[in-house]
Amino acid sequence: MLKLKISQALPNPLQITLECAAGQLHALVGPSGSGKTSTLRTIAGLSQAKIGKIECNGETWFEANELAGVIQNLSPAQRSCGFLFQQYALFPHLSALENVLIPLQNSAHKVAERKALAQDWLGRMGIAELAHRFPHQLSGGQQQRVALARALARQPKILLLDEPFSAVDAPTRQGLYKTLADLRKDLNIPIVLVTHDLREADLLADRITVIDNGISLQTAAPQVLFQRPRNSRVAELVGISNLFHGIFNAGNLTWDGCDKTFSVADKGKIPANAQVAWVIPQDGLSIHNAPTLTSTPAIAAEISVLGQIAVIQLQIQNSIHKIEWVASASEVKRLNMEVGSQMYIELNGNQIHIMPLRPINDPRRFVDGN
Repeated sequence: MLKLKISQALPNPLQITLECAAGQLHALVGPSGSGKTSTLRTIAGLSQAKIGKIECNGETWFEANELAGVIQNLSPAQRSCGFLFQQYALFPHLSALENVLIPLQNSAHKVAERKALAQDWLGRMGIAELAHRFPHQLSGGQQQRVALARALARQPKILLLDEPFSAVDAPTRQGLYKTLADLRKDLNIPIVLVTHDLREADLLADRITVIDNGISLQTAAPQVLFQRPRNSRVAELVGISNLFHGIFNAGNLTWDGCDKTFSVADKGKIPANAQVAWVIPQDGLSIHNAPTLTSTPAIAAEISVLGQIAVIQLQIQNSIHKIEWVASASEVKRLNMEVGSQMYIELNGNQIHIMPLRPINDPRRFVDGN
């Protein structure tokens, strides 16, 4: 189990709290410069926070507070982290096998045993036959597998991955996803992944932490995060398209810029007449080509067909808003929908998720989402 709670003041603020159990993959997402890589470097001991505590498997790697200063600070070697850098950082003058041997140099194994271990890791990565090739003789995906074998050769207590799939093409990426999934079963160590790809985080991660300006805004399982973001900033960062504002009062939600109102469950957490942000997931929308008593009229403003999937922008009539609807191309055809078509939208109030508009320094942002 990795437990992390760190704090660092300006000019490079970092206030991150997260936990990752053995065998779990925890993704860090957020815009460029938000502090994702800094968090990995702090875990590994390559950077140091001012205040906080880092524990792994019950061992304290780092601890510091305002009164006593630094109490414990293990070196990167003592922390035993496997770190896969974004650019792989392979030594160009060494073969694949020699690169994997580097973390084994100070082990108790004999030379022949170290070579056998390194060769075994290359085999587990599916590139045993490339052991004597140099990095410039390898593809990007092959280089990454060598780097991953090197990161794991020392049998680390935790694996840190810094955007490891960003520099490879889609087919290679899919193969690497499978390799990582297989490794998770065998390694049984915490894995922390930095990625800018939300689909990747959704596919691979057990939990996701959203980071913005060095602050962890929300940690939750992917499904929870994408359906019930903590606030409007989280919703923006995870790419939720149908994000709107309104006034919530005792179960009634008005829609800013539209005369529509909704009945939404009141959990007693939001004061009366509060300004809120709200989102609705795709399964909370249904589209018809004939009106109903509760439907909202809209015009199909844009239709983008991507293979068997269509993304439709529906302009709400008498409103400034558009709603994005993702459907199969066959569903669009069934509705006889074209650009300019008159359509009718049903929004399921039970699926609407409302969020308070909280400033970034609200301490409640640290509360775990579930």
